[in-house]
Amino acid sequence: MDSTSGKGYGMASEILINATHEEIRVGLLEGGQVVEFYVERKRDASLVGNIYKGKVVKILPGMQSAFIDIGLERAAFLYVADIRADIEEYAPFLEDEEKSDSLEFISRRGRPELSIEELIQQGQEILVHVSKDPIGSKGARVTSYITMPGRYLVLMPNVEHVGISRRIADEKERARLKAIVEAIKPKGYGLIIRTASEGCSEEELQKDLEFLILIWENIQRKKDKVTAPSLLYSDLDLVFRSIRDLLTQNVERLVIDSPEEYEKIKEFVKTYFPKLLDKIVLYEGQEPIFDAFGIELDISRALGRKVWLKSGGYIVIDQIEAMTVIDVNTGKFVGKEGLEDTILKTNLEAVKEIAYQIRLRNLGGIIIIDFIDMERHENREKVFNAFVEAMKKDRAKNTIFHISELGLIQMTRKRVRESIGRILCEPCPYCEAKGFVKSPRTLCYEILRKITKLAKHGSEKIIITAHPSVAELLSDEERLGLEEIENRYGIKVIIKESIHLHQENYEIASL
Repeated sequence: MDSTSGKGYGMASEILINATHEEIRVGLLEGGQVVEFYVERKRDASLVGNIYKGKVVKILPGMQSAFIDIGLERAAFLYVADIRADIEEYAPFLEDEEKSDSLEFISRRGRPELSIEELIQQGQEILVHVSKDPIGSKGARVTSYITMPGRYLVLMPNVEHVGISRRIADEKERARLKAIVEAIKPKGYGLIIRTASEGCSEEELQKDLEFLILIWENIQRKKDKVTAPSLLYSDLDLVFRSIRDLLTQNVERLVIDSPEEYEKIKEFVKTYFPKLLDKIVLYEGQEPIFDAFGIELDISRALGRKVWLKSGGYIVIDQIEAMTVIDVNTGKFVGKEGLEDTILKTNLEAVKEIAYQIRLRNLGGIIIIDFIDMERHENREKVFNAFVEAMKKDRAKNTIFHISELGLIQMTRKRVRESIGRILCEPCPYCEAKGFVKSPRTLCYEILRKITKLAKHGSEKIIITAHPSVAELLSDEERLGLEEIENRYGIKVIIKESIHLHQENYEIASL
C-alpha cells in the first residue's frame, strides 16, 4: 500500500490505527473525514469492561451508594440501581435494545425499591464490572450487572433474556437472528444480539457465544481462588476493541501502521472472524499514517476552543466540570437577505459542525447549545429537527430536549471515558488552571512522531530543544521510545532543555 492520501478513497468508512510503543490512536473515517477519535496510552489504559472482585469499604445511606475497593488509587462508586439482587424476581430488567452499542442494557423500571443497606454490607466481597472510567476527581463507576461483549453478542450471566439491537431495522433479519440465538442460548445466560451480527450465520454466533462462556467460566474459577480486591478479567486493548466494536459491514477496511500489531490482528481475526480478514491492511507508506490520510489537522482542531464555519460564522466550545457549553455566533457572515434569514442559515450550518464536534471530541454529560436567537417558531423547529437528525449518526446514547424560548438546546450524552481534550491536555500552569495546554507527555509523543518522519527522510543527527518538563520526560520515562527510533534508523538524537521556551513550543534541528 502506498502513502497516497486517504482523502481520495471515496465515501466509504475506514478505520485508521497508529500504534506505537507509547500509545494507540484510532480514527474512524467517514468520507475521508475523521468522525470518531480514540487514544489509549499504555500507562493510562481504560478500565471499562474490566471485572474485579471488590470489597465494600463504605456505605452511604444518604446517597444510596457505596464505595468499593477494587485495588485502584481511588475507590470505585456503586449506586443502588447498579446492584443485582440474586433472586429470580429481579431478572426481567432488560429492554429489547442495544442502547447504541454502549453495553449499558439494564433498565431498572419496575424493580422493587430496596435500600442499599438491604442489598450489601460493609466488608462484603462483591463481583463488579467497570462501566465508566475514573473522570476528573471521581473514581470509576461500577455495576454488579456483568455484561461481556463479544463481536456479535453480549453475554449476561444469570439472566434469562434475549434482546436485539434496534439498529438492525429489517424485521425478517431480526426474527432470524433472534430464533438462532434463542436456540443456542444455554440456560442461565442472557444474550444481546449486537448490530455487527446482521447477516451472520448460526456457526459464527455459536463461536462467539462459546468464546464468551469460556471467558466467564475462567472468571468464575479465578474468583474462588483470590481475595478482594483482585482483577479477574481485563477487557481487550484499544486495537482489538476497534475490531470488535467499530469494524462493521459498513467499514471498507482497517489500516494499521504497525507490522507487529498487524500480525496479531490477522491471527486474531483469522481465528474468530475469518470473513473480516480481507479488510485488514498494513500501511507501509513513508509518511506517518495520520498525515497521509490528512487527519492530524482534524485532531488539532478538536483541541481548539473556537471552530470557524464556512460561511464566516463560528462556534465556541467551553468544557467545564459540570457541563459543556457551545455558543453559536454569526462572526463575519452578514448574509444577503434579512437578519432572521442570516441567523437561520448560521444556525443550520452550526448544527452539522456541532454534531460532528460532539462526536469527534467525545463530549459527554450535560451539553448546552446556545443558538443565535430566532424570532420565528418555525425556524426554531427547523434547527431543532436538523440537530436531532445530525445526532442520529452518533453511536453514544444521547437525549435531546426541545429548543427553548431562549434558543437553547439542552442534551445529555453518555460519558464512559474522558473527552479528547481531557486526555491530551492538562490544566494550564501559566493561567492558574483557567485554560489548557498540551501535556508534556502529549508533546513527547508529538516530538517522537516528528523525528521518526525526519529519520525516514535520511537525517543522521537530530537535536531537540524543549521546555524542561518535556526534555526531562524524553530523557527519562520516554527514553525507551527514543532509543527504539535511534536503533531502527541508525540516527543520534540529542535533547537540550530551555527555560525560555513555552511548554508547548520546541525546536527540532536535523543534520
